Amino acid sequence: MREFSRSMPMLLLRSREPFLRHFRPSLRAHGVTEQQWRVLRALNAVYEIEITALANATCLLAPSLSRILRDLEERELVERRMDNKDLRKSFVSLTQQGLALLESFSAESEAIYNGIRERFGQDKYNLLMNLLRDLEASLAVDDVVESEN
Repeated sequence: MREFSRSMPMLLLRSREPFLRHFRPSLRAHGVTEQQWRVLRALNAVYEIEITALANATCLLAPSLSRILRDLEERELVERRMDNKDLRKSFVSLTQQGLALLESFSAESEAIYNGIRERFGQDKYNLLMNLLRDLEASLAVDDVVESEN
């Protein structure tokens, strides 16, 4: 078995923490958690999304997402609507207040990303992003094949 510190999941987790450490103070200043920010960012990419698809897009478990959405709804940052054809489904979207929060943090977020890219190197940053996307895509193909068997 490979050395624990060299296992891919541990390397990914250990690199995630110092990366997010750069964002946490700003997120706290804007009154959102990392998970709430992840949901807001995902919603910013779409007009609205079905909640199960949002859970998949944000890598959040349904019970966690439910609590996050409840909190964001109470703060009037997101809104839900039921599907007229299938009442078991609901959709969520950003409100104007949610869009304003994203806008207020966007320049700060980009500055943090720029600082990280400067420290790590633009070429290595781009390579890492591409490699991680390739890894995800290649493993997702295996997931589809396994679920079909």
